[in-house]
Amino acid sequence: MKKPISKASIRTDMDQQIAAFLNKGGAVAEITSGISGREPSYAGIKPDAATFEEPKTSRTYVPEVIAALDERKNNQPAPKPAPRRPRKKFIYDDFGEPVRWAWEE
Repeated sequence: MKKPISKASIRTDMDQQIAAFLNKGGAVAEITSGISGREPSYAGIKPDAATFEEPKTSRTYVPEVIAALDERKNNQPAPKPAPRRPRKKFIYDDFGEPVRWAWEE
């Protein structure tokens, strides 16, 4: 079974790659904290904008639409009752003892 790579070996490999990059004349730019690596041209994110800074907008009330919806909801026909299933009914003798049972609809 192959032995998994340890974090220490990964760290030494990365240090060697960084040293080789710097020896070839490469440079590392220092980025200040809080700056994103995304380009500002990406449309998905608003840069430095808080969510709730916009003024409160007024709502447009449409009472006639709401009234029509409520009326349509209240005018639905009543659901039909489900047909009753047959039930067992015991038939008793004169002394109150069960004699037999019969199906009652």
